[in-house]
Amino acid sequence: MATPHFSSALPVPAVSPAYPMAKPGYGKRSAPGQQPRTRDDFALLPTRERYVAGFVDRLPDGAEMSVKQLAKQLPLYGQQAISTVLNALSVAGHLRRVRCSVGAGDETRWVFRTFWSRTARDNEWWNTYLATETAARTAAPAATAEAPASPDLAAPAEPPAPAPVPHQRTPHQVLDAEPPAPEAGPSPAYLALARLGRDDHRLGLSADDCTTLEPLATQWLDRGVTADYLTSTLTAGLPAQVDSPVGLIRRRLIDKLPPRLPATPSTAANTPTPTRRLLAECTDCGRPGPPEALPDGLCHPCHTTHTAGGRPTPDPTQIAAVKAHMANLRTLLKPV
Repeated sequence: MATPHFSSALPVPAVSPAYPMAKPGYGKRSAPGQQPRTRDDFALLPTRERYVAGFVDRLPDGAEMSVKQLAKQLPLYGQQAISTVLNALSVAGHLRRVRCSVGAGDETRWVFRTFWSRTARDNEWWNTYLATETAARTAAPAATAEAPASPDLAAPAEPPAPAPVPHQRTPHQVLDAEPPAPEAGPSPAYLALARLGRDDHRLGLSADDCTTLEPLATQWLDRGVTADYLTSTLTAGLPAQVDSPVGLIRRRLIDKLPPRLPATPSTAANTPTPTRRLLAECTDCGRPGPPEALPDGLCHPCHTTHTAGGRPTPDPTQIAAVKAHMANLRTLLKPV
């Protein structure tokens, strides 16, 4: 009588038809040139990483890729475990998180994407591919003069703001009387700080907190960054619980202050085409940077922590398996 053999790997969960999609331009993006799907995909990864990778691989482009949403769909693992798995998949060469600037002028904003490759890639391949994406975005504004912009490259549309109602004078007002001077509204830096609590309840600030932090936030805007960039940097990679929002934000405003770029003279006659920036994002903490500065999709501190085993979640067996997987990939990628 034949003895059945059962695989120790967990079956890949089915993708629900109701799996939430991200806003247009956000979410999962499949990298080009992948090998056809087979039953041996991710076979060199540990069981947990193989389980999550199989699920992500079957998600459609544009699917929501946040840790919270993935943990909701995969009840076997919590958010901390999913975050650790994504770090391992990034090191194994299967994904990279990026942020891209879209729009022009005052309408510029950042969109966030997770590039996914079933076929594992090394750092050189990812750097080259993301550099190609950057070049394509730089050329995108010229193409819009001849054809409508792709909805995938455009920021989500917002309804136009209602026109202000003109001030109505009463019959008792003196016609030649000067209207009172309008009070100065809050600064863009103050508004960006005040909206943090609406974007994430862990960062709710009081009016006094916003006033105290306003000079630090103003320094960011004075250095040419947008309010959206400021907000995304302050909210990236938050811990599960924030005991002192004002202290955490003050620390980030000081530690992550962007460099001041030298002013360059510009002429109205020859306005250069704006560069569509694409920045890689640390899979662990969300810190942005050029792709070549984030090997394995991790910033230097997170990469050091991951490879040194400073975080207790990944065990040595998983780390060894991922390293063996990458060594095997580098061997396969060498020219014959």
